[in-house]
Amino acid sequence: MAECEICGADAALVDVTVAPKTEVAHLCETCAGGIKGEAVPEGHWQALTTSMWSENDAVKVLSWRLLNRYKSEAWASDALEMLYLEPEVEDWAKAAGPEVIHRDSLGAVLSSGDTVVLIKDLPVKGGGFTAKRGTAVRGISLVQDNAGHIEGRVEGQRIVILTEFVKKR
Repeated sequence: MAECEICGADAALVDVTVAPKTEVAHLCETCAGGIKGEAVPEGHWQALTTSMWSENDAVKVLSWRLLNRYKSEAWASDALEMLYLEPEVEDWAKAAGPEVIHRDSLGAVLSSGDTVVLIKDLPVKGGGFTAKRGTAVRGISLVQDNAGHIEGRVEGQRIVILTEFVKKR
């Protein structure tokens, strides 16, 4: 058993290649799964505030990408402000871009084409109507640069919907 390079867990490790280079980070199953969008325990990613200072550039890159994924949370935003990457490492981190994962109000991962149900009445700005709770929105599309937004048709109009107000069907 060895220590995960992100969370420090003493567990069996998996080698994760950090694209587009071939360098690896040695991570526990929880961190490796979390990078792919699987659920992790509450507060797990706060370990990034330590791992971002790693001497392993692959770990720095993963830390930067994950902090960007959660930058809407104060702790991640604060950590990003403190993080300094050498220019070549920063270019590497940005090369694959931060992966955007869309989740519904219950944490389920959303994909393009999914059907979601509204969990709250939502006034549609500029539409002149209210999208009612329980309305099924079929064939959603994901807003690529914002994990909190999806698009779908309600009453014949294409609208942007916040993911916090939907649940996957």
